[in-house]
Amino acid sequence: MQKLDLKNLFKDGKIRNLIVICGIIGIALIFLSSFIGAPDSQNNTANSNVSEYKEQMQSSVQQMLENIEGVGNASVLLTIENSVEGVYLENNSTKTKEIEPKIRGVVVACSGGDDPIVIQRVTQAVTKALNISTAKVYVTKLQE
Repeated sequence: MQKLDLKNLFKDGKIRNLIVICGIIGIALIFLSSFIGAPDSQNNTANSNVSEYKEQMQSSVQQMLENIEGVGNASVLLTIENSVEGVYLENNSTKTKEIEPKIRGVVVACSGGDDPIVIQRVTQAVTKALNISTAKVYVTKLQE
């Protein structure tokens, strides 16, 4: 039986080169995995929460506006600034509250969107309901 001698294995340099090459390939794979890896499930959850929040708010605002005199049919588009944020205790395990996304702007297209009185009513209703400034609200006539 032949005895395995580590000094002899590293003498010719082939094993050393093989180990260096394997190390470089390993580092490259770790680096590439951050680009190629599966999507972050936490990020997907946050995006779906924001989408649900946005759809719910659009629907609520639309229903509210369609009950205002002169508005008629309405279509509402909200733009959101950030995602849902959770506030945690110092140990990061207990969520104390969630901060809703900030609304950047609202576009309302409604049947009565060419009447200045209806535009004023819609603008006031949206600004009060969403706690935003009038500069963030645009009301226009719905295409018929």
